[in-house]
Amino acid sequence: MQGLIRKGIGGFYYVETAQGVYASKARGLFRKRGQTPLVGDRVEIEVTHEGDKEAYITSICPRKNALIRPPVANLERLFIVAALHNPPPSTLMIDKLIAICEKKGIEPVVVLNKADLGETPALEQTYRRAGFAVVVASALEPRGIEQLRELIRGRLCAFAGHSGVGKSSLLNLLAPQALAEVGSLSERLERGKHTTRHVEIFDCAGGLLADTPGFGDISIERFEPVYKEELFSCFREFAPCFGKCRFSGCQHDKEPGCAVKQAVQDGEIAASRYESYLSMLYDVKDIKEWEINDRQG
Repeated sequence: MQGLIRKGIGGFYYVETAQGVYASKARGLFRKRGQTPLVGDRVEIEVTHEGDKEAYITSICPRKNALIRPPVANLERLFIVAALHNPPPSTLMIDKLIAICEKKGIEPVVVLNKADLGETPALEQTYRRAGFAVVVASALEPRGIEQLRELIRGRLCAFAGHSGVGKSSLLNLLAPQALAEVGSLSERLERGKHTTRHVEIFDCAGGLLADTPGFGDISIERFEPVYKEELFSCFREFAPCFGKCRFSGCQHDKEPGCAVKQAVQDGEIAASRYESYLSMLYDVKDIKEWEINDRQG
């Protein structure tokens, strides 16, 4: 029998199947292989007690992607929420999360919230020109809610953003009935790691939403490194510059004849995106892989 892991807590994985939800444990073979089932995994289970809805997980289907912290698999879209005002938007935060999405094969959607306090068209244009879906939203007006529903429909998604950017208000409009049933998902998302100790998937706007303890406070940045060799490909608007720099090992920093720097000067790449690239490059260029693994451990 095959199903979706909806929740993992206390050594049990709650697997939703066509026959209902089974409280399942992972076979010992996963530990021997160094594998761990994750919320969001499609798995095969072997029922042990039909009446009690108990089972064992026997295999994990191939994953599209997986994150370390928060531990979730097969995310299709990450909604990166930033407030246009109060607090002011951090393009570096947005760009770091976009880079992680690009590395993991997750489609990022930039949500510019609190539009009722005023708009910044230049910021919206920056991300649209770079090739990303952008939603200008407001929970008060309301605005952008139907667009968000359409982007969630049929997909496994999550919301990320610093506290205070208005994730709760948006989620309350997106799925008020679901939120009431699960005891206010939005509050747990907002409070983040201090109260939510497990990942759980809920129905939302015709799709699935992962309620996670690691997105609200952006701890994902600490545990999903993007190495310097990967950075270029994590900035999709850099792609037309590939192979056009004077030096083959160009890091697009201080080297002469750099196609990326020329594109920035020509206005083809936004200066804020390039500044984020440099900030991320300086953060990781001297870090070795073993140091990253040690931090994660």
